[in-house]
Amino acid sequence: RQNHARLFSRREKTVTEHTYDFYSRLARIFNSDQSRSVILCGNVHDLFFNGVQYVPLIPFLCEKSSAAGLIRLVYELNGPIRLLDHRDKLKNAWIAWKAGADVDSLLIRELRSKGPSEMERLGTEFERLLVDAIGNPTLALEALRQMTICSRSSGLGNLLIYIEAADMLLPAGSGDVAALNDRQVHRISIVQDWFSDPAFLGGRDSVCLIAESRSLVHPRVSRLPQVLPVEIPPPNSADRLHYIESFLSTASATPKLWAAPSELAAYTAGLSIHALRQLLIGAGYTQEPLTAAQTIGKVEEFIQGQIGEDVVEFKKPSHTLDDVIGFSRLKQFLRDELLPRFRAPADRALPGAAVAGPIGGGKTFIFEAVAGELDMPVLVLKNIRSQWFGQTDVIFERLRRTLEALDRVLIFVDEADTQFGGVGPEAHTTERRLTGKIQAMMSDTRLRGKVLWLLMTARIHLLSPDIRRPGRVGDLIIPVLDPEGDDRREFLGWVLRGLLPDIDDAAIDRLDKLTEGHSAAAFASLRSTLRAKSPASMDANGCKHQWIESL
Repeated sequence: RQNHARLFSRREKTVTEHTYDFYSRLARIFNSDQSRSVILCGNVHDLFFNGVQYVPLIPFLCEKSSAAGLIRLVYELNGPIRLLDHRDKLKNAWIAWKAGADVDSLLIRELRSKGPSEMERLGTEFERLLVDAIGNPTLALEALRQMTICSRSSGLGNLLIYIEAADMLLPAGSGDVAALNDRQVHRISIVQDWFSDPAFLGGRDSVCLIAESRSLVHPRVSRLPQVLPVEIPPPNSADRLHYIESFLSTASATPKLWAAPSELAAYTAGLSIHALRQLLIGAGYTQEPLTAAQTIGKVEEFIQGQIGEDVVEFKKPSHTLDDVIGFSRLKQFLRDELLPRFRAPADRALPGAAVAGPIGGGKTFIFEAVAGELDMPVLVLKNIRSQWFGQTDVIFERLRRTLEALDRVLIFVDEADTQFGGVGPEAHTTERRLTGKIQAMMSDTRLRGKVLWLLMTARIHLLSPDIRRPGRVGDLIIPVLDPEGDDRREFLGWVLRGLLPDIDDAAIDRLDKLTEGHSAAAFASLRSTLRAKSPASMDANGCKHQWIESL
């Protein structure tokens, strides 16, 4: 344990160029004996700085955790069990343990004196065990479990085991072991017994499972109280700036940037280091200037690829409030009240707003114009719920990591009452869990002023009362009603504009009588119909009243 503590504290100090909070947390858990088993999840497929260069996660962890007295083992799905330290020491301990003796016991000395045959057999068994793990994860997990037993029995201690792709070794499936095959059930049983063994919990050996999401690891393992999750967040602005400066200092073909590295780091919010590397390498190869538009396009493409095109969509509204017909009082309110609160610093910003009104009332068009006024990324939630077990939790985790990585983003949810489920006893467990997580994210003070929510619904009463409470979107509920008075006459003039040689009050009054109860969407449909059926030419009188009534 002392060696383990020296490992983390010493190595963290030597790498002064760049540090990672997730690694510090991992160190604290193992150093304090808080837990002997951890699931490392999140941004596990990215690149990390080991003090010299950017490398994948496993090499990064191996480099950071090198220390005297520590025996590190790595198991990757398609490879053998790799021993990075003290191979002979562990091998001798294994031979002694299999022989039923301590390393320095009389029995071992007798075996050596009688000849090398038995020692060789046990040594060969050990080496074969490491190699036989290739493509046989069940054998690998059982072998690693036995090595920790051997470590405790021989007094070695301080094994640190990294197991990659835990979500493939111990898949969540449908949450029921009956849906898994026999080998998968066997592996889950091995790990469950391993991590629940009081001797392992009280020992000095540690196991780190690596998976993209904790939800993808079978709950019989991931939900054990002694198994703690440590999440790797997506790179923040400092991480991206460090990589950009490192790349520019070592690249053989330096890309041409439109701005300083710090501004590029801000524009690439949401990108992984891998994606940022692709962007810079591509720009360096072509030697064409990298533009802000190309960078934003890369961010949108990456985020959609990570979360799923059927889950989110980037929208770039091309219209503003000046393009909205009617709704004069609402537009004034949006300019004077809503937009300033959305642009305000975190301590004064609104978390979001709920927009209610009848179908066809123009809610989506108006608030897309609000998004256009804000000039920030607009992420449209399309379908966050999945039919597959565990996938809804995974989608949410990816979405949350993306939102935390972006500097500012507007979440646009149309038909919000159908996107989020309920929390009542009649709702499905996954639905209740998702709704609870969305509600917690809306009121998260760390995201205040950074993530803005706009929820549109024609059935505001079906939206969860917890979502509608103050501190979430309940701070502001905006009704959008059918146009009346001067707003209605503005719609009538808009319908006739460009169709008649001139528009007078009589024409507007006539159309007003024919369109009683029309919504904004109905006016837009009428305008389209009139344009499609308008005569090629009219006489000076226009015959407009007869023409309007006939249509």
